Amino acid sequence: MKLIHREEPPLPADDRLKVCFIDVGQGDSTLITAGGKTMLVDCGEEEFAGDAAKFLKSSGIERIDYLVGTHPHSDHMGGMYRIIEDFDIGEVIIPDMPDEMLPTTRTFEKFLDACHEKGLSITRAEPGRFIYIGDARAEIVGPQGSDYTDLNNYSVSLYIRHGKNSFLLTGDAEEESEADMLSSGQLRHADVYKVGHHGSSSSSSAAFLRTVSPDYAVISCGADNPYGHPHESVMERLKRYTDKIYRTDNCGTITFTSDGETLEVSTERN
Repeated sequence: MKLIHREEPPLPADDRLKVCFIDVGQGDSTLITAGGKTMLVDCGEEEFAGDAAKFLKSSGIERIDYLVGTHPHSDHMGGMYRIIEDFDIGEVIIPDMPDEMLPTTRTFEKFLDACHEKGLSITRAEPGRFIYIGDARAEIVGPQGSDYTDLNNYSVSLYIRHGKNSFLLTGDAEEESEADMLSSGQLRHADVYKVGHHGSSSSSSAAFLRTVSPDYAVISCGADNPYGHPHESVMERLKRYTDKIYRTDNCGTITFTSDGETLEVSTERN
C-alpha cells in the first residue's frame, strides 16, 4: 500500500521537459533538457561514451550547461573526459569526497586533465542546492554524509520537479546513503524513480521506497550482465508500488516527456 504524502504546489512549467535514460550498457547516463538548457548526468563506461555523445548530437545538443558525475566509478564517469572534449561545457559537478576516497584510475585522471585543458573548475555537490533547467528544478538531495566507506554512497542524487511531475536519480547510492537522505527530510514521492545502483540489492531499501512510492521505475543495466542486475528482491519491492518498470537492456533508451501536467514515455525498442 502506498503512503499518502503531502502534495507540494506545482512549479510553473511553460516549457517541455525531456528526461532521456540513455542505453549505455552496464552503466548510467541521463540527459535532461528543458527551455533550451541541458544537464547530463553520467555517461557510462569509456567504451560507451561515443554512444552517449552520438545520442546528444542527434538530439541537437552542442552545449551541456550542467555536467554531473554522480561518483567516479567507470560505469558512470569512465568516458566523461570524451564528453568534455566533444561539447561546450558550462558547470561540472561531482560529489565532495575525502581525499583518501579519490580514485587514481586512468579514466578519472583523464577526466581531471580534460577539465584542466578546457579551463573548467569543478563544483562539489551541496545538498539543498537548486539547479534550474528551463522551468525544471533539480534539487541536490545527496550525498548527505561525509564519512562513508563505500564510494557508491557519495553518489550525487537529484530530485527534479517540472510542474506537477517529479523524478529522482540516486546514482549508486546504497542503503546507508538512502537512510541519510530520508533523515534529511528532502525526499518525497517521485513519479519516476531511476532505480539506484542498476537494481542492486544494496539499494532501493523498503524504507526508501515507502517514501518515494514511484509510479514509474527505470533500471539502467546491461543485457546478461555478470552482476545479476536487477536483483529479484528489488524487482519484488518495486512491484509493490508500480508495474511500469522499464529497463534499458530490454527497451534501449527510455524517454519521458513532461508538459508539467502529464507524462509521456517512449522507448527505443519494444
